[in-house]
Amino acid sequence: MTIDLNDLPLRDELRGMRPYGAPQLDVPVRLNTNENSYAVPDVVVDAMAKAVQDELRDLNRYPDRDAVALRTDLASYLGHGLSAANTWAANGSNEILQQLLQVFGGPGRTALGFTPAYSMHPLISVGTGTRWVDGKRAGDFSLSVEHAVAQVREHRPDVVFLCSPNNPTGTAMPMDVIEAVAAESTGMVIVDEAYAEFARPGTPSALTLLSAYPRLVVSRTMSKAFALAGARLGYLAADPAVVDAVQLVRLPYHLSALTQAAARAALACADTLLGTVEAIKEQRDRIVAELRTRGLAVADSDANFVLFGGFADSAGVWRRMLDHGVLIRDVGLPGWLRVTAGTPEETDAFLAALDRSMS
Repeated sequence: MTIDLNDLPLRDELRGMRPYGAPQLDVPVRLNTNENSYAVPDVVVDAMAKAVQDELRDLNRYPDRDAVALRTDLASYLGHGLSAANTWAANGSNEILQQLLQVFGGPGRTALGFTPAYSMHPLISVGTGTRWVDGKRAGDFSLSVEHAVAQVREHRPDVVFLCSPNNPTGTAMPMDVIEAVAAESTGMVIVDEAYAEFARPGTPSALTLLSAYPRLVVSRTMSKAFALAGARLGYLAADPAVVDAVQLVRLPYHLSALTQAAARAALACADTLLGTVEAIKEQRDRIVAELRTRGLAVADSDANFVLFGGFADSAGVWRRMLDHGVLIRDVGLPGWLRVTAGTPEETDAFLAALDRSMS
């Protein structure tokens, strides 16, 4: 006997939902999930392989459940006077966000976000039993201080999600918005900085505000700029009390010894791994310029992707692009599509496929 999903005693708020996920298709050019298109350099592969190898014989023992050495390395990378006490690591930034919602959200509590933004924010909220409130952005995807503060005052959320650079629009959030929300909120403010390393020169990070706002949290990832999407390593920076709080809900030994070793080896090679960032930013800026010459609407980007639109049938353009061997992302905004900035060759293929798909 088999049963249907709807036959299971699901929580009411999960009924009708679909799992998060972008298409994973075998195509010549895959530019839909904001991965770093450059493979991990051989010198880094060798360093990570040795670090992992050194752990194998002791896999009969549990890893350091607090990942102190890794957190020390992460703090050193971030700078700003941070220490291991200010950092926490987990299996991707999504687990970081989930742990934060487990601690500060939950039944009877509210999370506020401003869409369009990272689609996992409402999903993680619902998954932890936290009521989700969408404060929404303006029609041009901007978020003003006045609107953000008004939403915080109206809903008095326990958690506020801000995203800088924002996904899917790509633009960094003005620091005065983050500071105004942090000053007004009586709950936790989470600034998702998954794409921070790709920001244009002069773009500040919310890390600079941590000392002034102890309820502010900055989440980061090694999936994008570090080209380690397959390693699943996310982390946060916050007041030590926040780190202590998150440890109340973390699963025992949640971060494997192999993950910790690989991540530490990668951080030791940060300069090499981050060597592709400028090349990716160059392709991002090239894509923005090329799309504008085609008369398309393009959002300014501080990330490794570009949101572009002006299509009467964006879903049709997406399908035709796929027919030409180029996979980009339909993010669910009518008339808009998103493309990851990759190698020069991938940009060439994307632009050629787009021209054919629009003709």
